[in-house]
Amino acid sequence: MDLRGKTIGFAVTGSHCTYAEVFPVVERLVSMGVTVVPIFSNSVMSVATRFGEAGQWAEKIEQVTGQKGITTIPEAEPLGPSKRLDCLVIAPCTGSTLSRLANANTDSPVLMAAKSTLRNDRPVILAISTNDGLGLNLFNLAKLINTKNIFFVPFGQDAPHVKMNSLVAQMRLIPETCQAALEKKQLQPLLIERWREERPPTAP
Repeated sequence: MDLRGKTIGFAVTGSHCTYAEVFPVVERLVSMGVTVVPIFSNSVMSVATRFGEAGQWAEKIEQVTGQKGITTIPEAEPLGPSKRLDCLVIAPCTGSTLSRLANANTDSPVLMAAKSTLRNDRPVILAISTNDGLGLNLFNLAKLINTKNIFFVPFGQDAPHVKMNSLVAQMRLIPETCQAALEKKQLQPLLIERWREERPPTAP
């Protein structure tokens, strides 16, 4: 499915180490003719880390999309009645966000946007980045994989020898996952060996 002319919500949560990987995807979507509506969690707006100052990545995304970001629950709630979004991407989707979505805990603008999208029978695409994907959050992951209109960007272990429970989506596959999800299909393969793709080349 061609994404040109589609309106996609792009919700960003607090996995700060993956913002640099997510930002080029936003640029790519815009270049494909997508209207990208940014949505930011409280963590994105208020927490400074070694990966950037508070709100810095939100400003960059607003600039490239030409859209003011949604940052509160009241701002996100009308996405449902207006049917503004063709689909919603949550990237990165933290373990905390994954857990709360799986348990219908709508306590942030990102989760309200997800609830608003699902009420319209439209897809929500999750690009996970969580250190406990194979730990306590595995139950929530399995629950959402089996939930109608929830689709996952293909993911895998990013550092299995040092962080055995960590799972991260292959962010560059977000556009392709959206294309499949809009046809009510899960992009395959779902499970990838991400860590092998990221290993530095070794001398022969």
